[in-house]
Amino acid sequence: MIEVYPITLKGRVVRLEPLAMNHVPDLLVHAQDESIWRYLPSGPLHTEPLLVAQMELLWQQQAQGKALPFAVVYRPTGQAIGMTRFMDIRVEHRGVEIGGSWYGVAHQRTAVNTEAKFLLLQHAFEVWQCLRVQLKADARNTRSLRAIERLGAVYEGVLRQHFIMPDGYVRDSVMYSILDKEWPAVKTRLQQLLAQPRGQM
Repeated sequence: MIEVYPITLKGRVVRLEPLAMNHVPDLLVHAQDESIWRYLPSGPLHTEPLLVAQMELLWQQQAQGKALPFAVVYRPTGQAIGMTRFMDIRVEHRGVEIGGSWYGVAHQRTAVNTEAKFLLLQHAFEVWQCLRVQLKADARNTRSLRAIERLGAVYEGVLRQHFIMPDGYVRDSVMYSILDKEWPAVKTRLQQLLAQPRGQM
């Protein structure tokens, strides 16, 4: 059963902690590169007021049972280097979305994203007993699309004119999903990736 309350998910490379104000200084250090924000509907979060406003919105959604946000902590340094979350939580249908993920550029295309996704998927399917986990990305964001596909997620289609982005661009979103019956194969694939020297995705 899906129960929305703060939890910590621990891996070898990252620890997903409940998002909190003490993460702000570290997150701001890693949020300065403009390329991080190009495809995210939140827009840039590279100043303290912008970041805190987004965090407050996520905490409101958590209180409503709609989201569960995390700081992604890089275990070798103990620094928060990004954010991710469960969103669009549908308790009655045992479904969730994983999204809102961003990482400092030095940690992109490393084991960080692979393990963060693994921890979230494992919790969704093995603790919450979800039937479906969905992921989506901007249709222009080929790097994220390929990363989702490498998870083993199944392409479902395009949500046309889905978002108006902060710069006014009307975004199409590409939707993928993983079902409970598909999780064992996806889990094995992710474990194999994480066993490689860099666990890249």
